Amino acid sequence: MASVSHPAFWENLYRRRGDGWELGAPAPELVTFVEASPPPLGRVAVPGCGRGHDARYLARVGYEAIGFDFARDAIDQARALEARARTGARFEQRDIFTLARDYANAFDGVWEYTCFCAIDPARRPEYVRTLARTLRAGGWFLACFYPIRPPGGGPPFPVSRAEIRRLFAPAFRFERAGPPGRPVQRRSAQEWMVFARKAC
Repeated sequence: MASVSHPAFWENLYRRRGDGWELGAPAPELVTFVEASPPPLGRVAVPGCGRGHDARYLARVGYEAIGFDFARDAIDQARALEARARTGARFEQRDIFTLARDYANAFDGVWEYTCFCAIDPARRPEYVRTLARTLRAGGWFLACFYPIRPPGGGPPFPVSRAEIRRLFAPAFRFERAGPPGRPVQRRSAQEWMVFARKAC
């Protein structure tokens, strides 16, 4: 069986409808945060975008959103949905760990949800470095981390607040952190919302 670090793993999940993370709409945590205190407009990366609901929402409210995903099926579906919605969001199939190669200092913001918990936990430091390299100095990082729970199997692989602070602190300055204002009901008490800025 392919590992989470290979596209075939995710392609297989999409084909057999094993995408239990799918909400069918923008993440309520994202919508609530943006409506209450919108980050500055600009170009925003959405790593692990899946079918692109969050990227389309961001584009709809004025951001230049680009969604990235490993799985060809996910990107094909995101593009098909965008063709109907016409929000202006763009989608690329690619390995997120290669983003800094083509998008160094290219983004004003990043929205992270269910990507960090899906990658091999051993690659989390690399993921943080990649995001930092794609953001401009002072760029914002908005994330809803899930699942906050003791160690166990995955994906999704569990995360802890302490690990998040330890990994992101060198490159990012935390400005807000706490439970989301409007969590996904079935994930209640398992999510942690963070707003941070890339250290200059």
